[in-house]
Amino acid sequence: MKHILIASTILLSITLPCAVVAQTKKTIQYNGNRAPLHQKPYIALPLGAISPKGWLRTMLVQQKNGATGQLDQLYPLVMNQRNGWLGGDGDQWERGPYWIDGLLPLAYILKDTALIAKVKPWVEWSIKSQQSDGYFGPAKDYGYEPGIQRDNSRDWWPKMVMLKVLQQYYEATGDSRVVNLMTAYFRYQLKELPQKPLDHWTFWARYRAGDNLMVVYWLYNITGDKFLLDLADLLHQQTFDYTDAFLHTGLLSQQGSIHGVNLAQGIKEPVIYYQQHPDKKYLEATRKGFDDLRKFNGMAHGLYGGDEALHGNNPTQGSELCTAVEMMFSLESILEVSGEVRYADQLEKIAFNALPSQITEDFMNRQYFQQANQVMATRHIRNFDVNHSGTDLCYGLLSGYPCCTSNMHQGWPKFTRNLWYATADSGAAALLYAPSEVKMYVAQQTPITFKEETNYPFGESITFTLSTPEKVNFPFHVRIPEWCKKGIIKVNGKVWQEAAGNQVVKVSRDWKNGDVVELQLPMHIFKNTWYENSMSVERGPITYALKIAETITAVNNTKDPLDYGAAYFEVRPASPWNYALIETPDDQLQARYKVESAGAPAAYPWTTAHVPISIKTTAKRIPSWQLYNEMTGPVPYSITYGMEMGKEEEITLVPYGCTKLRISQFPVVR
Repeated sequence: MKHILIASTILLSITLPCAVVAQTKKTIQYNGNRAPLHQKPYIALPLGAISPKGWLRTMLVQQKNGATGQLDQLYPLVMNQRNGWLGGDGDQWERGPYWIDGLLPLAYILKDTALIAKVKPWVEWSIKSQQSDGYFGPAKDYGYEPGIQRDNSRDWWPKMVMLKVLQQYYEATGDSRVVNLMTAYFRYQLKELPQKPLDHWTFWARYRAGDNLMVVYWLYNITGDKFLLDLADLLHQQTFDYTDAFLHTGLLSQQGSIHGVNLAQGIKEPVIYYQQHPDKKYLEATRKGFDDLRKFNGMAHGLYGGDEALHGNNPTQGSELCTAVEMMFSLESILEVSGEVRYADQLEKIAFNALPSQITEDFMNRQYFQQANQVMATRHIRNFDVNHSGTDLCYGLLSGYPCCTSNMHQGWPKFTRNLWYATADSGAAALLYAPSEVKMYVAQQTPITFKEETNYPFGESITFTLSTPEKVNFPFHVRIPEWCKKGIIKVNGKVWQEAAGNQVVKVSRDWKNGDVVELQLPMHIFKNTWYENSMSVERGPITYALKIAETITAVNNTKDPLDYGAAYFEVRPASPWNYALIETPDDQLQARYKVESAGAPAAYPWTTAHVPISIKTTAKRIPSWQLYNEMTGPVPYSITYGMEMGKEEEITLVPYGCTKLRISQFPVVR
């Protein structure tokens, strides 16, 4: 078994099982994949090793002060003492575990004792619930309304979420009871799955079992129990065959073929299974899956039309908030195994565009669906696969459907968790970029700290300052995104290497305390083409959208059951939106689109009031492009001929993630 050296200050003060680590004076040694598992190039650091700084810390503090830290008070119908995951007769399903799956990493990243105290009862009850046959969790399902009993209390799916919670809890605390619980539960699974397969109770587990598989491999790397590999094969056999579906069936070209969140969770399964059976078809299937998803359903915000099933790439189709956070987690999981730059690029596209636009800055309200072209967020029945009384676009705590209220919390904490990695060559890797600090071990167990200072994703420069108690030789991996034509790496002010985009560069050298690495990622304006030949304007990892003045109205919800919220907000446009961009050759884009900087980003940059970077250009209005069904009518095909249009006028484009209303996929005119 190859040894990978990583560390966390949280874990230094506790004793961990010797199967997990070899502990020496002042250091902790972590292990990579055990044989016969294929070695991963990157290993996630323990929870708490990475501290957010700058705007990212503000984001997490907003979560703490907002719905993530208060959901038990804000959503008492489900998150109360009657919840089945606290031993009560309330909700036994996914919503409690969903919340804790985001609250727990947030609590330990911020080292917040009050949040940790909120997490503990859920963890303790789950551990103590284990029965003699190995089963754990609620034993009777009454739904979230007392007295409504179902027969799916032992459904595999909700336990998969709690397994992720317990894995994170172990990584933060080293509590050996987690290993004991999982060992017994996985023996139970191996015994029961042949008679009661993943889809025995409901279909969710069959599509989402990649999460289960990940935890099985994680436990195997701790204990080495061979039965876990047998269970892994069984789980793969019973999981929906994403590999064949992506390679041979054209699944993603067919509208309605798969639930959007199932896809976001399941798309990682081939790469996860690749660790046990390193056949390249699993990697190829995943690449093709992402390519087809973009081709047939993709949108400028980084996600796809799935409202709730796949629904094509018309920019007025919805994308679910659960899809955003689950796809981010899948991409983080894929990146660790594959090491491919494309997955980090896609992860940042979602994190810096789709995610912040769909949740309000105080982290108290969110949309169920968002639209790439969204000019009204009102109560109305639209052309979605599923409607929930028309509130799906409204901003509210529970509008649309409440699952996202519970599940949205994992996005930013897990993004923070995956900014930095240990590497298979005993080094450090920065594969995603945001202001942060990491404490870890490299080489021969030398403790180091990297401080990352940056205005990324708005700024082009990232500075890494090293603290080390002694000189040490190790490789430092940095990613050059595909959109970057030429990245420049400097060490202590001198150019180390210039590198084209779409690669990871290793800076291997003897390091000393105070060394500074500067990564410059020059950003240029570029365009992408989407549905009906519409065009997006992009710079770096950010998509830029039309700035639309907003009128926000609070609505008391007297029409829906309490479970759908007592209030929500509607947003209407207060300025024109029906603009077409002017056709521009690629070599003239920089001249037509003028980048304007507001200086250093605000503590919270994801609002139209605090836009760090805006773009000025000219456009023409198309009078015939009007509202239809409280959204944009069909986007005119580009390039448009013979259509009445207005004179050229200046418009402002702002980062997609700062908007509640926008056009991000424009028609193009001459």
